[in-house]
Amino acid sequence: MRIGGLQKTTLLDFPGRVACTVFLCGCNFRCPFCQNSGLLEGGGDGIGEEEFFAFLQKRRGILDGVCVTGGEPLVHADIAAFLQKIKAAGYAVKLDTNGAFPARLKELCAAGLCDFVAMDIKNSPERYAVTAGVPVDMDAVRESAAFLMEGGVPYEFRTTVVKELHRGEDFVNIGRWLRGAKRYFLQTFRDGDSVLRRGLSPCSEAEMQTFKKLLLPFIPAAKLRGEN
Repeated sequence: MRIGGLQKTTLLDFPGRVACTVFLCGCNFRCPFCQNSGLLEGGGDGIGEEEFFAFLQKRRGILDGVCVTGGEPLVHADIAAFLQKIKAAGYAVKLDTNGAFPARLKELCAAGLCDFVAMDIKNSPERYAVTAGVPVDMDAVRESAAFLMEGGVPYEFRTTVVKELHRGEDFVNIGRWLRGAKRYFLQTFRDGDSVLRRGLSPCSEAEMQTFKKLLLPFIPAAKLRGEN
Protein backbone atom coordinates (compact mmCIF):
# COMPACT_ATOMS: atom_id res chain seq x y z
CA MET A 1 0.00 0.00 0.00
CA ARG A 2 1.33 3.43 -0.96
CA ILE A 3 1.05 5.57 2.18
CA GLY A 4 1.48 9.26 1.52
CA GLY A 5 1.34 10.57 5.07
CA LEU A 6 0.26 10.04 8.68
CA GLN A 7 -1.43 12.39 11.13
CA LYS A 8 -0.60 10.82 14.45
CA THR A 9 -3.57 12.09 16.46
CA THR A 10 -7.00 13.52 15.71
CA LEU A 11 -9.86 14.15 18.12
CA LEU A 12 -12.19 15.46 15.42
CA ASP A 13 -12.24 13.15 12.41
CA PHE A 14 -13.62 9.91 13.86
CA PRO A 15 -16.76 10.48 15.95
CA GLY A 16 -16.32 9.10 19.45
CA ARG A 17 -12.75 7.96 18.89
CA VAL A 18 -9.21 9.15 19.49
CA ALA A 19 -7.66 8.31 16.17
CA CYS A 20 -4.83 8.74 13.73
CA THR A 21 -5.29 9.46 10.03
CA VAL A 22 -3.44 7.59 7.31
CA PHE A 23 -3.35 9.15 3.84
CA LEU A 24 -3.25 6.72 0.92
CA CYS A 25 -1.87 7.77 -2.45
CA GLY A 26 -3.89 7.84 -5.65
CA CYS A 27 -7.31 9.18 -6.63
CA ASN A 28 -9.69 8.93 -9.58
CA PHE A 29 -11.03 12.48 -9.10
CA ARG A 30 -9.26 15.81 -9.60
CA CYS A 31 -11.29 18.17 -7.45
CA PRO A 32 -9.85 21.67 -7.87
CA PHE A 33 -10.22 22.38 -4.13
CA CYS A 34 -8.36 19.21 -3.04
CA GLN A 35 -6.11 19.84 -0.04
CA ASN A 36 -4.05 16.70 -0.68
CA SER A 37 -3.07 17.27 -4.29
CA GLY A 38 0.40 15.85 -3.67
CA LEU A 39 -1.18 12.42 -3.15
CA LEU A 40 -3.16 12.26 -6.38
CA GLU A 41 -0.42 10.70 -8.48
CA GLY A 42 1.23 8.80 -5.63
CA GLY A 43 3.31 11.56 -4.05
CA GLY A 44 3.53 12.79 -0.48
CA ASP A 45 6.25 12.40 2.13
CA GLY A 46 5.24 8.81 2.70
CA ILE A 47 6.02 6.10 5.22
CA GLY A 48 6.33 2.39 4.71
CA GLU A 49 3.49 0.03 5.57
CA GLU A 50 5.68 -1.78 8.08
CA GLU A 51 6.46 1.52 9.80
CA PHE A 52 2.77 2.41 9.93
CA PHE A 53 1.76 -0.84 11.60
CA ALA A 54 4.68 -0.55 14.04
CA PHE A 55 3.27 2.87 14.97
CA LEU A 56 -0.17 1.35 15.58
CA GLN A 57 1.31 -1.29 17.88
CA LYS A 58 3.05 1.40 19.93
CA ARG A 59 -0.11 3.50 20.21
CA ARG A 60 -2.43 0.76 21.44
CA GLY A 61 -4.28 1.97 24.51
CA ILE A 62 -3.79 5.60 23.45
CA LEU A 63 -5.59 5.51 20.11
CA ASP A 64 -8.65 3.41 19.36
CA GLY A 65 -9.40 4.36 15.75
CA VAL A 66 -7.79 4.83 12.36
CA CYS A 67 -9.14 7.19 9.70
CA VAL A 68 -8.24 5.88 6.25
CA THR A 69 -8.32 8.68 3.69
CA GLY A 70 -6.53 9.85 0.59
CA GLY A 71 -6.63 10.46 -2.21
CA GLU A 72 -9.32 7.85 -2.61
CA PRO A 73 -8.72 4.65 -0.61
CA LEU A 74 -11.03 2.53 -2.77
CA VAL A 75 -8.90 2.89 -5.90
CA HIS A 76 -6.68 0.21 -4.34
CA ALA A 77 -7.56 -3.39 -5.13
CA ASP A 78 -5.82 -4.50 -1.92
CA ILE A 79 -7.68 -2.10 0.38
CA ALA A 80 -9.52 -4.96 2.11
CA ALA A 81 -6.26 -6.60 3.18
CA PHE A 82 -4.99 -3.25 4.48
CA LEU A 83 -8.13 -2.65 6.55
CA GLN A 84 -8.04 -6.23 7.84
CA LYS A 85 -4.56 -5.59 9.23
CA ILE A 86 -5.76 -2.42 10.96
CA LYS A 87 -8.70 -4.29 12.50
CA ALA A 88 -6.42 -7.16 13.54
CA ALA A 89 -4.24 -4.62 15.37
CA GLY A 90 -7.29 -3.76 17.50
CA TYR A 91 -8.49 -0.52 15.91
CA ALA A 92 -11.83 0.69 14.61
CA VAL A 93 -11.76 1.96 11.02
CA LYS A 94 -13.28 5.11 9.56
CA LEU A 95 -13.19 5.13 5.76
CA ASP A 96 -13.31 8.31 3.68
CA THR A 97 -14.54 7.84 0.12
CA ASN A 98 -15.86 9.75 -2.87
CA GLY A 99 -18.45 7.04 -3.54
CA ALA A 100 -17.19 6.08 -6.98
CA PHE A 101 -16.69 2.39 -6.09
CA PRO A 102 -19.98 1.11 -4.62
CA ALA A 103 -19.24 -2.60 -5.08
CA ARG A 104 -15.97 -2.32 -3.18
CA LEU A 105 -17.62 -0.19 -0.49
CA LYS A 106 -20.35 -2.78 0.00
CA GLU A 107 -17.83 -5.62 0.17
CA LEU A 108 -15.78 -3.86 2.86
CA CYS A 109 -18.84 -3.08 4.96
CA ALA A 110 -20.23 -6.62 4.58
CA ALA A 111 -16.89 -7.97 5.79
CA GLY A 112 -17.06 -5.79 8.91
CA LEU A 113 -14.02 -3.76 7.90
CA CYS A 114 -15.63 -0.30 8.21
CA ASP A 115 -16.97 1.03 11.50
CA PHE A 116 -17.81 4.43 10.05
CA VAL A 117 -17.91 5.81 6.49
CA ALA A 118 -17.62 9.46 5.47
CA MET A 119 -18.65 10.09 1.86
CA ASP A 120 -17.84 13.32 0.09
CA ILE A 121 -20.72 14.88 -1.81
CA LYS A 122 -19.03 17.06 -4.38
CA ASN A 123 -22.05 19.00 -5.61
CA SER A 124 -25.55 18.59 -6.99
CA PRO A 125 -25.69 15.68 -9.45
CA GLU A 126 -26.00 18.05 -12.41
CA ARG A 127 -22.72 19.77 -11.52
CA TYR A 128 -20.70 16.84 -10.25
CA ALA A 129 -18.23 16.58 -13.11
CA VAL A 130 -17.19 20.24 -12.99
CA THR A 131 -16.62 19.92 -9.25
CA ALA A 132 -14.82 16.56 -9.38
CA GLY A 133 -12.63 17.71 -12.24
CA VAL A 134 -13.29 14.61 -14.36
CA PRO A 135 -16.29 12.82 -15.90
CA VAL A 136 -18.19 11.03 -13.12
CA ASP A 137 -20.35 7.90 -13.17
CA MET A 138 -23.26 9.33 -11.20
CA ASP A 139 -25.00 5.96 -11.08
CA ALA A 140 -22.08 4.67 -9.01
CA VAL A 141 -22.07 7.70 -6.71
CA ARG A 142 -25.83 7.45 -6.21
CA GLU A 143 -25.51 3.74 -5.46
CA SER A 144 -22.93 4.39 -2.74
CA ALA A 145 -25.05 7.12 -1.15
CA ALA A 146 -28.18 4.96 -1.22
CA PHE A 147 -26.28 2.07 0.35
CA LEU A 148 -25.08 4.23 3.22
CA MET A 149 -28.54 5.64 3.79
CA GLU A 150 -29.85 2.12 4.30
CA GLY A 151 -28.12 2.34 7.67
CA GLY A 152 -26.00 -0.78 7.74
CA VAL A 153 -22.96 1.18 8.93
CA PRO A 154 -22.71 4.58 10.65
CA TYR A 155 -22.02 7.28 8.09
CA GLU A 156 -21.90 10.93 7.28
CA PHE A 157 -22.08 12.94 4.08
CA ARG A 158 -20.04 16.12 3.72
CA THR A 159 -19.58 18.86 1.15
CA THR A 160 -16.62 21.21 0.98
CA VAL A 161 -18.17 24.50 -0.11
CA VAL A 162 -16.28 26.71 -2.58
CA LYS A 163 -17.59 30.11 -3.67
CA GLU A 164 -16.68 29.54 -7.32
CA LEU A 165 -18.25 26.08 -7.51
CA HIS A 166 -21.40 26.07 -5.38
CA ARG A 167 -24.68 27.96 -5.68
CA GLY A 168 -27.84 28.00 -3.61
CA GLU A 169 -29.77 25.87 -6.08
CA ASP A 170 -27.08 23.18 -5.78
CA PHE A 171 -27.97 22.64 -2.13
CA VAL A 172 -31.67 22.40 -2.90
CA ASN A 173 -30.83 19.67 -5.42
CA ILE A 174 -28.49 17.92 -2.98
CA GLY A 175 -31.24 18.04 -0.38
CA ARG A 176 -33.71 16.42 -2.76
CA TRP A 177 -31.18 13.74 -3.60
CA LEU A 178 -30.17 12.91 -0.02
CA ARG A 179 -33.51 13.58 1.65
CA GLY A 180 -33.56 12.25 5.21
CA ALA A 181 -29.80 11.65 5.56
CA LYS A 182 -28.85 11.11 9.20
CA ARG A 183 -25.61 13.14 9.13
CA TYR A 184 -24.68 15.82 6.60
CA PHE A 185 -22.06 18.50 7.07
CA LEU A 186 -21.10 21.57 5.10
CA GLN A 187 -17.47 22.49 5.57
CA THR A 188 -15.78 25.69 4.47
CA PHE A 189 -13.06 25.49 1.84
CA ARG A 190 -9.61 26.46 3.13
CA ASP A 191 -7.01 27.69 0.69
CA GLY A 192 -3.38 26.64 0.97
CA ASP A 193 -0.22 25.86 -0.94
CA SER A 194 -1.27 22.24 -1.54
CA VAL A 195 -4.66 23.03 -3.11
CA LEU A 196 -4.87 21.65 -6.63
CA ARG A 197 -6.13 24.88 -8.26
CA ARG A 198 -5.23 28.32 -7.01
CA GLY A 199 -7.62 31.26 -6.93
CA LEU A 200 -10.56 29.56 -5.20
CA SER A 201 -12.37 31.26 -2.33
CA PRO A 202 -14.24 30.26 0.84
CA CYS A 203 -17.80 31.36 1.44
CA SER A 204 -18.69 33.71 4.27
CA GLU A 205 -20.37 32.51 7.45
CA ALA A 206 -23.60 34.14 6.28
CA GLU A 207 -23.43 32.32 2.94
CA MET A 208 -22.78 29.01 4.69
CA GLN A 209 -25.77 29.55 6.96
CA THR A 210 -27.92 30.32 3.92
CA PHE A 211 -26.87 27.11 2.22
CA LYS A 212 -27.64 25.14 5.38
CA LYS A 213 -31.13 26.66 5.54
CA LEU A 214 -31.74 25.50 1.97
CA LEU A 215 -30.88 21.95 3.01
CA LEU A 216 -32.90 21.79 6.23
CA PRO A 217 -36.35 21.14 4.68
CA PHE A 218 -34.91 17.98 3.13
CA ILE A 219 -32.16 17.05 5.61
CA PRO A 220 -33.10 18.29 9.11
CA ALA A 221 -29.80 16.92 10.44
CA ALA A 222 -27.71 19.20 8.17
CA LYS A 223 -25.07 21.24 10.03
CA LEU A 224 -22.05 23.35 9.42
CA ARG A 225 -18.88 21.58 10.46
CA GLY A 226 -18.04 22.65 14.02
CA GLU A 227 -21.61 23.46 15.06
CA ASN A 228 -22.94 21.80 18.20
